[in-house]
Amino acid sequence: MGFRVMSVGAIIALFGVAFGAFGAHGLRAILSEHMLDVFHTGVRYQMYHAFGLMVSGGALAVYQLSLFRWATWSFLIGILVFSGSLYVLSLTGVRWLGAITPLGGLFFIVGWLFLAIGFWKLAKPEILS
Repeated sequence: MGFRVMSVGAIIALFGVAFGAFGAHGLRAILSEHMLDVFHTGVRYQMYHAFGLMVSGGALAVYQLSLFRWATWSFLIGILVFSGSLYVLSLTGVRWLGAITPLGGLFFIVGWLFLAIGFWKLAKPEILS
């Protein structure tokens, strides 16, 4: 599972680069500066968490620790909810989507927490056992 997660992270990063280029070149004339910033925030967080997925996937490839699996799912859900809601908001102007964006951010935070606890547990197994 770990190497597949790393592959998915790389594909999500690939799309992050494509979305970033699309925003910089294709949307500049269409969106307001504020909505373009919203779009690029989605791209930036998608890229950060694509790398988080690759880290959690690498950890899963070596250690079959459920915390790394939870981190993976948290990052995936966070990307879909956080970045996805910002993409749709910026492209459609549907403002209520901004209300669910923080939920995606919460999934990001939880994903990093799962990753940190998993690595801590590997370094100091007697503390969290």
